[in-house]
Amino acid sequence: MKNEGQNIYSVFDEIISREEKEAFLNQKAKVIWMTGLSGSGKTTLAKYLERKLLDNGFFTKLLDGDNVRSGLNKGLGFSEEDRNENIRRIAEVSKLFMDGGVICINCFVSPTEEIRNMARNIVGDSDFVEVFINTPFEECEKRDVKGLYAKARKGEIKDFTGISAPFESPKNPTIEVLTAGKSIEEAGDDFYQKLLPFITKEKQ
Repeated sequence: MKNEGQNIYSVFDEIISREEKEAFLNQKAKVIWMTGLSGSGKTTLAKYLERKLLDNGFFTKLLDGDNVRSGLNKGLGFSEEDRNENIRRIAEVSKLFMDGGVICINCFVSPTEEIRNMARNIVGDSDFVEVFINTPFEECEKRDVKGLYAKARKGEIKDFTGISAPFESPKNPTIEVLTAGKSIEEAGDDFYQKLLPFITKEKQ
């Protein structure tokens, strides 16, 4: 055992490196940060992408509101402070997955430049792949499978993005995926092809 008083975080210098794990998995680990309005198709496309990546030999982890808020962030509400903390924790967990060589796919509204930049700063700019799922507001509201837009218009949901709270579209997203008039397969395959250069290991 090491002497007491030494750096309690020294384990970071001892665990297997991200580079070695990436070499083992034959991929470049990145955090794929999908942003877009509620109903834009983020989770649907993320699921399609995850399956396509696995079928083509890539190892991933998908995070979205359902699996994060049912456990890690179960105690958080929807105040501005809690929403920021939600994204902060997600970014930190994503970084841990990435350090393990895993491609982390995140789908969260994350509606402002400020909150997305917070996530970017945690992950690291070179590893943060910002993906804008660009779906017109009218199309998102038309889909409204959870009835959220209708409830927001009735005032039953406060600070709902696109109705009573703003959504700031990314100015220069790494990847933009247009979904209007496209099938899941068409939009998903477009997404996959655009993502490949960021996650594929160069041949030695």
